[in-house]
Amino acid sequence: MYTHQEGSSRRDLLKRMAWTGAGLLATTALPATLRADETRADDPLLAPAPTTPREALDALYRGNARFVEGKITAPNRNMERLKEVAAGQKPFAAFLGCADSRVPVEIVFDQGFGDVFVTRIAGNVADAAIIGSLEFGVEVLGAQVLYVLGHSKCGAVSATLKGDAVPGQISTLYQHIRRAAKESGGDLDVAIRRNVQIQAEILSEASPVIARRIADGKLLIAGGIYDLYTGRVQPVDLSKS
Repeated sequence: MYTHQEGSSRRDLLKRMAWTGAGLLATTALPATLRADETRADDPLLAPAPTTPREALDALYRGNARFVEGKITAPNRNMERLKEVAAGQKPFAAFLGCADSRVPVEIVFDQGFGDVFVTRIAGNVADAAIIGSLEFGVEVLGAQVLYVLGHSKCGAVSATLKGDAVPGQISTLYQHIRRAAKESGGDLDVAIRRNVQIQAEILSEASPVIARRIADGKLLIAGGIYDLYTGRVQPVDLSKS
């Protein structure tokens, strides 16, 4: 027979179990929180943004290394960060990259919302609109690194080398890549590297805004080639342009 006393005892037991369960959950969650704090302290990409151009470039290469090793942290890719940058952006790097669908800059360098200001165009060429966009990225938004990113097997560079007949406005890209093609000796890999060097040269010489920031030590211009097979970005020596 079920009595009032038994009912009270059962309710008391359930309450104790609920409190115990809550305590266990809290105890279990605490180490995870501590580990997250420790990770933030150990990983500079989860710490405040880079404060110098060299630190910014190093952060990009560390991010690419994580991507290649399959150890991406996806920093700043969450709703909290999304809401934070909705009020304003301050990317630490600006990019001139190719429009190729296989070269997503944020993923390749393991960056998140608001970290990088990216322009993309087939052949990663510096036309007037691209230059203006990158001037905005470095002068107004304060990016500390301007990175020209080419990639292996670039179709735009390959087509320019071959002089392929193409429809519509596609051939307008050729004029921006022709010098690299001419200086490559017909070698696609050489042409891709020369194209990175030449576009970086154009950015630093055709834009007084970019040139001034480089001269003032506020901006570092760099370049690299992304390998479609390995995911690794190989730095390009721009001094040989």
